[in-house]
Amino acid sequence: MRNSSSLFTRVRFLQTARKQLENKHFKRAKFQALLLRAAVYLAAAVTAGVLLFVVGYILVKGVPHLSWSLFEWRYNSENVSLMPALLNTLFMTLLALSFSVPLGVFAAIYLVEYARRGSRLVRVIRMNAETLSGIPSIVYGLFGMLFFVNTLKLGLSMLSGALTLSIMILPLILRTAEEALLSVPDSFREGSFGLGAGRLRTVFRVVLPDAVPGILAGVILGVGRIVGETAALIYTAGTASDTVSGLFDSARTLSVHMYALSQEGLYIDQTYATAVVLLVIVIGINALSSMIAKRVGRRL
Repeated sequence: MRNSSSLFTRVRFLQTARKQLENKHFKRAKFQALLLRAAVYLAAAVTAGVLLFVVGYILVKGVPHLSWSLFEWRYNSENVSLMPALLNTLFMTLLALSFSVPLGVFAAIYLVEYARRGSRLVRVIRMNAETLSGIPSIVYGLFGMLFFVNTLKLGLSMLSGALTLSIMILPLILRTAEEALLSVPDSFREGSFGLGAGRLRTVFRVVLPDAVPGILAGVILGVGRIVGETAALIYTAGTASDTVSGLFDSARTLSVHMYALSQEGLYIDQTYATAVVLLVIVIGINALSSMIAKRVGRRL
């Protein structure tokens, strides 16, 4: 009886100790979860606060100085119009995308659909693309000035700036397009092959339509970088204030226009007003891209 009573006491003791240990671990895990949740909420609040502060500061400083003279077709020292720079930004964006989007998308198709997965070539291209994504824009500007402006004799022109920007955003479009293509299930490809379709037809009729939203997201990110780029364009496209009339004409974009006004020191109020317009354009591009991506996704 004593042995059974002692054994029962030990079992009860072990069960109690186990429950206490489990409760201790549960309380510690719960505390860690609460701590991590608080850190996440704090980081989100700080990020949102900084963003709202920057946007609010730009709006407060710029909105009172918006006037119709800023949107006149011709620039002069009296109206300091931003309309020529706005049109140049549109032309520069379309020209740079016409170079980088086809090249980036087709390169991504080759890496995903034709190259052997995990090969050394694929790894080298990915590593180089990620490396190029981290290079400062001023380095691209110096390269564009030495190669496009001086070596190829294109001069400070819209074409030199667009070629430089296309090289800048090419790694971004390549990597986003590659990830979008990789996200398409292999069962889609196998089903297409099983029905007798070739690789080229499978890529353009099955894989590529399903990857369009992801590719479009990369293109929109590239557009955002083009619109906000300044350093690379100063050395390649120049700072001419008139609306561009040809590919070999010098022209300033909206961000370069802001930089030029701030450097002169005479039009600080107009600089803030231009910043408001640029902010609205960027927000509009993001909203439009989200809407287009959703509609494309629903149709597919």
